[in-house]
Amino acid sequence: MRFRMKEMCETFKCAELPMYKPEDFERMITNHRIQEVIVCSMDSTHDEYIVRALHAGCNVTTEKPMTTDAAKCRRIMDAVKATGKRVRVAFNYRWSAANTKVKEIIQSGAIGRIRHVSMEYALDTAHGADYFRRWHSHKSMSGGLLVHKSTHHFDLINWWTDSIPEQVFAYGDLVYYGEENALRRGDDAWTKYPRYTGTNSLGDPFRMDLTAHAGTKGLYFDAEQETGYLRDQNVFRKGIDIEDSMSVTVKYRNGMMLSYCLNAYSPIEGMRVVFHGERGRIDFAHFGGSHLILGQSDADLAKMQESNKGFEELVVSPHFKPRQYLEIPRAKGGHGGGDPELAKRIFMHTPPADPFGRNAGHEQGAASIMVGIAANISIAQNKPVNISELVAINPSAQTLQELV
Repeated sequence: MRFRMKEMCETFKCAELPMYKPEDFERMITNHRIQEVIVCSMDSTHDEYIVRALHAGCNVTTEKPMTTDAAKCRRIMDAVKATGKRVRVAFNYRWSAANTKVKEIIQSGAIGRIRHVSMEYALDTAHGADYFRRWHSHKSMSGGLLVHKSTHHFDLINWWTDSIPEQVFAYGDLVYYGEENALRRGDDAWTKYPRYTGTNSLGDPFRMDLTAHAGTKGLYFDAEQETGYLRDQNVFRKGIDIEDSMSVTVKYRNGMMLSYCLNAYSPIEGMRVVFHGERGRIDFAHFGGSHLILGQSDADLAKMQESNKGFEELVVSPHFKPRQYLEIPRAKGGHGGGDPELAKRIFMHTPPADPFGRNAGHEQGAASIMVGIAANISIAQNKPVNISELVAINPSAQTLQELV
């Protein structure tokens, strides 16, 4: 926090702002007459700050995922009902130019009513591996990748197709990362150190040196004595309890079905989505380099985005008509241009109307995370899980746009 404060003050030539500890959260709100709180703490603590902010009289904007389990989701929904305040979930994937184009095509009725979607998402051995270096590798903190990462993907499916998930069945396992898997493959040498920085890990392709970059050194390495947080833990250590390979089947209230898979140890990164409608099919794919963020400048990010074009396609195949190969629009900024667009909407006093319904409240946030939460339960219990038995998401609604 001090590193970012110093960086901000140097950039904008401003005085330092007061900083508060977690136990002083309500005092901070009172002292500064805060009207809206932005929550971007560790995933498993989102509910604590959301609920405390709501009861302190604030509206809330939270990063995804809204929270990590069903009990915490119910707690947030109860607090919204009790206080009458608003919770907004920041789904930056909705705001990317490419994903918005897909929404526009589906919304136009080009392939009719969507009946089935298949999505494959691959995380590469830079971006994917990074979840296994940090707190995300513990399900109690992140909900696992099916909550922390897949909430992006489940929300996209919900939003693209205007659908509410109903029932989930899933398989998942840790098959690549972790000490046991490395030893099984004969990669013993990569298990010999608990972390990478300052240890004999030279030559390890998963090595991350926190002192090699000013951002990671200032944010993490220099703060270790105070926080105790190790940002560069060995991805082949003991104690990792999240999955790196997952398959999920989802049934929606409108009868649509989803087949979804996530792999976190791929040599390439990206997604392929196929929509099957009553009037045709849409194929959408985007594969390129990972977007692992290490505190880069805007110039660094722009350069990385330019070098990570990879492979992409957007094809509309109507029944009994010629196939259409469409150009995928590009936009500047992180997450395909979604980050700056979302940031503008968050900080605008009166944002313009959005024809694509990209803003999301707590019910739409719940519709996203509850797929992953139900999938975690399904993996553990080897059975289908009904979301309505975990959280009551407006039982009368049939479309996502009916949800707050």
